[in-house]
Amino acid sequence: MVFLMKLVRFKYNNLEKNGILGNEGIKELSCSIIDAFKASNIQPLLKKDEVYNINEVKILPPVKPSKIVCVGLNYRDHALELNMKLPDEPVLFIKPSTSVIGNLDQIIYPTSSKQVDYEAELAVVISKKAHQIKKEDVDQYIGGHTVLNDVTARDLQSKDVQWTRAKSFNTFCPLGPCIETEIDPSNLEISLKLNGEVKQSSNTRNMIFSPQELVEFISNIMTLNPGDVIATGTPPGVGPMYIGDTVEAEIEGIGVLKNYVKG
Repeated sequence: MVFLMKLVRFKYNNLEKNGILGNEGIKELSCSIIDAFKASNIQPLLKKDEVYNINEVKILPPVKPSKIVCVGLNYRDHALELNMKLPDEPVLFIKPSTSVIGNLDQIIYPTSSKQVDYEAELAVVISKKAHQIKKEDVDQYIGGHTVLNDVTARDLQSKDVQWTRAKSFNTFCPLGPCIETEIDPSNLEISLKLNGEVKQSSNTRNMIFSPQELVEFISNIMTLNPGDVIATGTPPGVGPMYIGDTVEAEIEGIGVLKNYVKG
């Protein structure tokens, strides 16, 4: 895996660019995020003297996935909270690519729903085409990890047999702000604040199925394309957001994904 840290997509003067986020700003890359995953030496891919102040750019979703594969009920403490039996296999659903927004973007409250919930999640970003992958080989197919908010119209989810409508509205998949390429996903603090108040707080060690197990399971059902995202489930404390709220999902070592709820 490339020895980077935080990969970002951003817009400057209406031009989309890719870069590496550091303390001094964003160093621009001459390649795509997917190509950066493949690089054994990143130095030749850095544009000389091209460093941007993070406050002067628009941070974009870090990838453009063809699909977002999500996992339901994947934290032991969340199952305990709901008094539910632990699943024998991952429970899957898919969010469309049109639901993706980035850091500081607006989550639009649909008029057809009366309860829209937050769900902070660790997301896996696929680096190369993956089909029928064994767990011991999975790390070769993971480019890094990011933060995802699996926004859900809870009342519609309860009403429908399938979850597609409740999970698929435009803006219902905030993603970002960056992809951390060198983090161990097995022991990370994960939390969510609503208007500054902590609502979710757990650790990825409470996952029922590890990211590696999820990639193995999902890739034996469908082909995962470079840039596809797997949302690994949410910890306890899920609850509603309302118009005017600010929601911040945070994962240790990755960063804070902040969004605003609008009507």
